[in-house]
Amino acid sequence: MLILYVIKNCDSCRKARKALDSQGRDYRLHDLRADGLPSSLAEQFLDRASRTALINRQSQTWRRLDEDQRRVAMDESASGKHAAAALLSDYPTLLKRPLLDTGEALILGYRDADYAALGR
Repeated sequence: MLILYVIKNCDSCRKARKALDSQGRDYRLHDLRADGLPSSLAEQFLDRASRTALINRQSQTWRRLDEDQRRVAMDESASGKHAAAALLSDYPTLLKRPLLDTGEALILGYRDADYAALGR
């Protein structure tokens, strides 16, 4: 089953939901603010995608982090992965969104073509 990770008031997340709904796709909705992001799940995402792809460095949350937190978040070492997962768990709005987990791939952000390709 598809899992769509969103923040409900995000415009891109609304577009992703609308695209999945228009295709009649079954998916589970995971609201990052309401449901949080367990560090174990954040680690799974970090195993499947790079930090630069996963972490939204244009977000208000990113701008509020101090320089040490930012450095840790982008550290590509194994110990950095655990620290980045903990940071994503503490601040789930750092996650680039929407994030669609198809089971085989993570689709980060919303692009019409990516969601249209799901229907094929």
